[in-house]
Amino acid sequence: MRWVLPEYIQDALPAEAAKLEDLRRRLLDAFRLNGYQLVAPPLLEYLESLLTGAGQDLQLKTLKLVDQLSGRTMGVRADITTQVARIDAHLLNRRGVARLCYCGTVAHALPSSLTATREPLQLGAELYGHAGLEADAEVIRLLAETLTIAGVGTSRIDLGHVGLFRALSRKAGLAADREEALFDCLQSKDLPGLHDLLGDVSADVRAGLFALPTLYGAADVLTKARAVLPDDVEIRAALDDLQQLATDLADLPVSFDLADLRGYHYHSGVVFAAYGGNSPVALALGGRYDSVGRAFGRGRPATGFSLDLRDLAAQVADPLMPGAILASGSGVAGFNEAVARLREAGENVVIELPGHGGTWREAGCDRHLVLRGGAWQVEPLQGE
Repeated sequence: MRWVLPEYIQDALPAEAAKLEDLRRRLLDAFRLNGYQLVAPPLLEYLESLLTGAGQDLQLKTLKLVDQLSGRTMGVRADITTQVARIDAHLLNRRGVARLCYCGTVAHALPSSLTATREPLQLGAELYGHAGLEADAEVIRLLAETLTIAGVGTSRIDLGHVGLFRALSRKAGLAADREEALFDCLQSKDLPGLHDLLGDVSADVRAGLFALPTLYGAADVLTKARAVLPDDVEIRAALDDLQQLATDLADLPVSFDLADLRGYHYHSGVVFAAYGGNSPVALALGGRYDSVGRAFGRGRPATGFSLDLRDLAAQVADPLMPGAILASGSGVAGFNEAVARLREAGENVVIELPGHGGTWREAGCDRHLVLRGGAWQVEPLQGE
């Protein structure tokens, strides 16, 4: 049983690996055309750097080990976003706007769901240096473009704002442990649990917190939210932000979920989740995370999104890839030149090694390079 992989870890066989690589190339090319520069952070970092500004959620996901050179604790990255924030803060050190993108494997100590992998292939784009809603709108549009390029499309993009919960929690005056329990109840839309937690909270704040799980749907949800949530400067500002984005992104299938607080410990403003294909769960998550830059000692406004390329690929039909050409006749005059011409033209050419009959169709071959009448020709492959 030495070949058995750990639970929730799997190989990518040729067809899946080809699909993943095709998606990766096309999406990173699209990011480049939008001005996003590719970075490649390391798989391992010292733990304190890896988890800086990331919140407790990432702490639980991160695999830890001891560096035999330094004796310090290291972590296998569970998220690339904080690494890119470190690069922006201390390596690039730009004063203006920076647009960065990435694609790489991350590892999770535990799967996020019963069907999730512990080794996602994370792809994302981040925009640093602009605090205005123009940056949020840009990355949301780039996310929609990403799903379109993949051939999945965007059925809806849910917008929320962590400022709503923070303002209500502040007005409720909850201790840290009760705030955490309240957060869990809102995430699961546990109304009985909310009732038990909020018995001693003022009526207007309690009503606002009870209303949050019901505030989802089209743009009229924002009007309802203004009516049922307490009149508070922070709450008004958050709703104004969402209203402006609804206007700026009117051509996209934008909706709202004001109780969606995924990444609450990490995000600082607008958050969003994109759905598409036949997936019952969000294919991509994102939002504003200004606090991460401050944790690295250089406060920079930041917003972005990421997705698991494996999840996205599962929603995409297998590409119609041309078969390979089996080339027999190594050592015959003109053979190497014929193979080189085919490869220069973009053909996949597999050279037949001596002594191997092989099942060539299993290897992807559907044509055969043969010598006919003194000329090398490509013909349909006969048999296996």
